[in-house]
Amino acid sequence: MSGWSAKAGFALAAMGLVALLGGCGAPGEGGSSLGNMVLLAGPSVPPPQKKVLEDVYCPSVDVMEGGSAIQAFSGGHVGDQGNLRSQIAISNLARECAGQPDGSTVVKVGVEGRALLGAGGAPGRYDVPVQIVVKSGSRVIANRSKRTSVAIPAGDTQGSFAVIEEGIVVPAMDASTFEIEVGLGSSAPARRKRG
Repeated sequence: MSGWSAKAGFALAAMGLVALLGGCGAPGEGGSSLGNMVLLAGPSVPPPQKKVLEDVYCPSVDVMEGGSAIQAFSGGHVGDQGNLRSQIAISNLARECAGQPDGSTVVKVGVEGRALLGAGGAPGRYDVPVQIVVKSGSRVIANRSKRTSVAIPAGDTQGSFAVIEEGIVVPAMDASTFEIEVGLGSSAPARRKRG
């Protein structure tokens, strides 16, 4: 037997064994345990993966009124730039939407921002409250608050942060009409106290 025909014979025998192992078992069982061990690296058939629809409605992310930046002042003198300790602002927004077989959409939202020291500020860690709201008309589907912090090291005047919120499920009935809003602070627009 030549070298080529021996290799071909071995390959045919191996394919026959795989076909035999894959076809073992009672009808409807999906093959024998041994066949599954060889073909699937385990004793059972893996569960089918959920189909994700990629061409779905995915609106841009809007910034809430009054939610693009927050400022902290020392001594309670709001508006006096000489007393500005820090300013934290949103610098970049992103979103990702994945359609589900039931018609719903799973949304992921990302927020990046930067903290800057003011004249009255000092290096350290600054708290960043982020609000993410998904709604359809006036009905709120999800209202998530995340807190993170941004560190400004000694000798520097700025730092950056990123927040990612995943797993927001938009029901099928709202999958083509929902909106995404983000803001720094609470979901309500910032209000200035009257003196």
